[in-house]
Amino acid sequence: MKTILFTSLSLVAFAANSILCRFALGGELIDAASFTSIRICSGAIFLGIILILTKRGTMHISYKIQWMMPVMLTMYALFFSYAYTSLSTGTGALILFGAVQATMIISGWISGERMNLIQVAGFFLAVIGLVYLVSPGLSSPSPLGAALMTIAGIAWGIYSLFGRQTKDPVITTTLNFIYSIPIVLIAGLLIASPVLITSKGVFAAVISGTLASGAGYVIWYAALKGLNATRAAIIQLTVPVIAAMGGIVLLSETFSARLFISSIIILSGVGLALHKKKG
Repeated sequence: MKTILFTSLSLVAFAANSILCRFALGGELIDAASFTSIRICSGAIFLGIILILTKRGTMHISYKIQWMMPVMLTMYALFFSYAYTSLSTGTGALILFGAVQATMIISGWISGERMNLIQVAGFFLAVIGLVYLVSPGLSSPSPLGAALMTIAGIAWGIYSLFGRQTKDPVITTTLNFIYSIPIVLIAGLLIASPVLITSKGVFAAVISGTLASGAGYVIWYAALKGLNATRAAIIQLTVPVIAAMGGIVLLSETFSARLFISSIIILSGVGLALHKKKG
């Protein structure tokens, strides 16, 4: 039950990141580099406060620095933001989570994980549902945007795989965010894109960094302890559906029969893909 709860909360957080990013960048309320920098910095501050409040008596715990994690976190956040300046929400979500799945499932196969026929059928059913959901936007996606989102998905997949090995989600996530700050600030300076900042854009970036990212990633770490790489990859297929629903409620996007039907297909596929072979 703990794994189910943590997984559900983390998936909502992932969807919230997409909604907030779409709201800020799609509405031209802030530029991608500033959004990412504020997101990472606010997440680090938020997690640092949590660490001080909850780990005051255990700050002596040693932490083995894995520089790959903050690097992957920065790559994901930066490429995610820039990709959404040129891709539609549906196309971006499909590319992102397709790359995440490919990365994590390949890793699972390398480590010896195998899917049975029911799981394979569920996986393909979920993919069909996703393709049906975003098919109007698949005709001519931006090549640059698609490449950036693919890199973001691979980076997130690698980050999640490393996250399964952590012993303390709060300490690990906090330090990853802190170590990501200089990387994302330097990257932002090197990119040298036009700066655009509004109060609404900053607000969206802060919420994305604190609740949707900082708190969300800690919860995701906890959920990963009860999920293998294959299941962790497949279950993230539900995020585009959650994000689309959030867009309807929060951003007044139009509800469609296509969304309803594809949601049923995707959730059914995920249910089958999470099936455990008895015996």
